[in-house]
Amino acid sequence: MSSAPLRYALRARYANVFPKPTKTHTSAVTATSTNIPKSVFRLSPLIRITLLSLYIALTVPLPFLAQATDAQVPPKFLWIGISIGFIGLYAVLTERVIVDDQSIQVTYPVWVPRLLRKGWTLPWLDVKELKPRSTGQGGLVYYFLSQDGKAYLLPMRVAGFSRLVKVVETKTGINTTDVRPLAQPWMYLILLGFTLLLLLIDAWTIITALGMSQL
Repeated sequence: MSSAPLRYALRARYANVFPKPTKTHTSAVTATSTNIPKSVFRLSPLIRITLLSLYIALTVPLPFLAQATDAQVPPKFLWIGISIGFIGLYAVLTERVIVDDQSIQVTYPVWVPRLLRKGWTLPWLDVKELKPRSTGQGGLVYYFLSQDGKAYLLPMRVAGFSRLVKVVETKTGINTTDVRPLAQPWMYLILLGFTLLLLLIDAWTIITALGMSQL
């Protein structure tokens, strides 16, 4: 009697008991084919208003005080410096993050010099991981690490940050559950409140300086 039928019977009987192992994907970062619409994320208006207002509150009284105290630096030079600084700060705050099916990119308007702020583009397929780094103030920032070892800072002050992070997770497969904005909105609200108080003090300072200059 041939043993072939017996071998086939044993193989069929134990096939379900000892199934063949299946291959699993162990990569931590896997780009998905999910289609997403092109989206543009801009810096939060609350952050822009707060920082610009704080700059004005800290600098505008200086020319008036220089005029009232006959300082060696002419007020017009201070006005020029303040204007240049304001334009530079505004340029930094025009940062935009653009995401689509292919990549994430950080851009600035064409009038912003590349020497001041230079954007970048990173294809989703080149993203290796999202690495946290601690800041001097105790916060956390995150960097994209590309396949060639370059680091790209994840913009963390944009409006709709949670939606941006969701796109990153969808397109890269990286778990972004613990990724949080660098600063919460209430922090900027407190700073804005103190800035408005400082502007009131500035108004009193300017009125006093103008009165002194007329004496």
